Amino acid sequence: MICSSLKTSLLALVFVFAGFSGNAQAGSSEYYTTFMGNAAVGGFDTVAYFTMGKAVKGKRKYSWEWAGVNWRFVSRDHLEMFKANPEKYAPKYGGHCAWAVSEKGMLYRGSPQHWKIIDGNLYLNHNPSINKRWLKDFQSHIEKADVQWPALKEKYIP
Repeated sequence: MICSSLKTSLLALVFVFAGFSGNAQAGSSEYYTTFMGNAAVGGFDTVAYFTMGKAVKGKRKYSWEWAGVNWRFVSRDHLEMFKANPEKYAPKYGGHCAWAVSEKGMLYRGSPQHWKIIDGNLYLNHNPSINKRWLKDFQSHIEKADVQWPALKEKYIP
């Protein structure tokens, strides 16, 4: 039998982790990382979106720290491409959900599985239905998010 103080502590820990799982993490970088790690875009290779046209998990052996977070790639070539021009491959709005930045004026985690490249920029959204909604009027959403993003960065990112 678990004593009540241990039960209370475990329950509190569950709520802490549950709270962090859905909300974007504020930290020392504008790029979203999970609570338990420091990998940008959930460890997915941002160059692969541009070169392979799909979401591909990066490898730890091809990692590089930039802008306060770790970026992972599937190959040395992708790593070198990113190093040469990280701003080109890094997702807009720090990898936070583009729709949430636009429509809610808030930071929420973007999913590496729900993405689109528009005008050479990588945008992530939280889930398939949000991505679909965002794509219906992406130009308007981009315009709104571009206005919202500087204030969100100033408010939440040191």
